[in-house]
Amino acid sequence: MAKIAFILLCHKDPDAIIKQAQSLTAVGDYISIHFDARAGAQDFARIKTALKDNPNVTFARRIKCGWGEWSLVRATLNAVEAAVDAFPRATHFYMVSGDCLAIKSAEYAHAFLDRRECDYIESFDYFQSDWIKTGWKEERLIYRHWFNERTQKRRFYAMFEAQKRLGLTRKIPDDIEVMIGSQWWCLRRRTIEWILDFVKTRRDVVRFFASTWIPDETFFQTLVRHLVPEQEIESRTLTFLLFTDYGMPVNFYNDHYDLLLSQDYLFARKISPEATELRRRLGVLYAAETARFQVSNEGRSLYRFLTERGRTGRRFAPRFWETESSLGRERELLIVICKKWHVAKRLTDRIRQMTNIPCIEYLFNEDSCPLPDLGGIQSTMSKRHRHRRALMRMLYDYYETDRLVICMDPANLDLLEDFGRDRAQTRMLEIECHFSDDYLAGHAMRSGLAGERTPPETLARLLPTVRNDLLHESDRIRDAKFDNHLRLREIDPREAHAQALAGFLSVPASVAQEIVALDQLFAD
Repeated sequence: MAKIAFILLCHKDPDAIIKQAQSLTAVGDYISIHFDARAGAQDFARIKTALKDNPNVTFARRIKCGWGEWSLVRATLNAVEAAVDAFPRATHFYMVSGDCLAIKSAEYAHAFLDRRECDYIESFDYFQSDWIKTGWKEERLIYRHWFNERTQKRRFYAMFEAQKRLGLTRKIPDDIEVMIGSQWWCLRRRTIEWILDFVKTRRDVVRFFASTWIPDETFFQTLVRHLVPEQEIESRTLTFLLFTDYGMPVNFYNDHYDLLLSQDYLFARKISPEATELRRRLGVLYAAETARFQVSNEGRSLYRFLTERGRTGRRFAPRFWETESSLGRERELLIVICKKWHVAKRLTDRIRQMTNIPCIEYLFNEDSCPLPDLGGIQSTMSKRHRHRRALMRMLYDYYETDRLVICMDPANLDLLEDFGRDRAQTRMLEIECHFSDDYLAGHAMRSGLAGERTPPETLARLLPTVRNDLLHESDRIRDAKFDNHLRLREIDPREAHAQALAGFLSVPASVAQEIVALDQLFAD
């Protein structure tokens, strides 16, 4: 069975570190602690005193650490070396920080690691992947960085500019393909021993990484790819972490307990220091026996969904390439807006049967929407959105008509605003449907906010938020105050449906009544 040696890098909160070490070692696992030498000697002494009688704890030689520096890698190597010597029975070495806590039991974690003989480390091609979203990329490697960017900013950038001006670049070692990824990894003992041997024999590679910027995101990631067969590497982290839009780590609090347990990870960071109840519950969890976990893994999509509420951007200015590209003053664009796509499709199918108006379903939402070949502009969803007006003009020409019906999701407010400003005559028919809890649950699963294994109590707490979000979409459309905006409500009688449809299509009432004479129009 797997036995884990945790590699803990920390610099504050000695009481929390003591509790963390006691919790992780209570079930027979090990921990090697590197406590930053910049931190107070009294704090370190308190940690050593509290844990001195615990045979499953060892301490690494301390050095002063700084963000973005080689010192973080050196501190990690010190802790790894200490763990290899102190714990010969350790099979896996798991990198954690003082802000990390287990979100599964030790029993679960050991069984997870036993299932597959591999290393877990994010390891993506440095130059080909998009792991670095903004900022320096090649500059991290080809220039030497000796100063700390945060504490010695002027020296850091002065040295960079001097090297750039003088052309003092350097080559990456020829036999090394640089990789990048999260610093939170879990490696097998054999891999760790190979890395330590490599560090001793390849001083040129160590010197290279020692003067790169943020080497904790590249050093281990590169060496593992260099030393371990590809089929034995799982390019992922076992630590669940989220980042805000500003690149800052998301903190977890007391009410995140159920969410964290349902993720397909063994640990999570960052657990807020103020989340004392969450820390207590997770500490108890690691020692639990026969604990069962319903892994639904919707955490990332759920976080993105919830944080996006309330900061929905509206685009008022036309795109620069569409300033003069009107659909045509004499043309009519009829937009059916409905969250329940199957309802809109039933209605447009009836319109297609009873009139001569071409109807196109959710062309801006559904990749599989059948469209004619228009020279490739219709081939991808990004092209359809980017060249929306050109696409619509080509559809008018293809069908040889001045009237088109299309379907659109209420979330596409930017499209509605764009078409609503056009010189063409635009009319909108918003279909307001009843949303049952079963429908909302299905919608949450289809959109990735929940999974088949999401606990019922978690889903029950999520449904009101999903319902409010759908109502918010409708409110935004109403707040936009579009001209020629009609509503067809499920709760209204069929006569009202026919009246709204007649105004939308500009057809006689008798034709509209025949179109809506469909018993199953709103059926789920």
